[in-house]
Amino acid sequence: MTSKDDVLAMVRSGLDYGEIGAALGIPPGQAYLIATGLPADGSHALTDADRRRPGFVEGSTQHLVNHGPVNPTRREDVLAWVRRRAAADLGGGA
Repeated sequence: MTSKDDVLAMVRSGLDYGEIGAALGIPPGQAYLIATGLPADGSHALTDADRRRPGFVEGSTQHLVNHGPVNPTRREDVLAWVRRRAAADLGGGA
């Protein structure tokens, strides 16, 4: 099990939470939570004491838990379904 000391040692070595998570096989937001005791999703109202915690990151940490959107521009299975539906609508079969 990963300890707070393990994660903080990695932070002190210069790794970011994405790299730490990858090295430990855990999500980056979980690594941040272990190190700081704070959720990375921005749901916590921060105090001055929170900001002084070892491993604290100034600015937004939501990227540690909310990865960017994935917007595939083409899916062959969807295109095939649309072709079948269009053919059926035009009386060309199922």
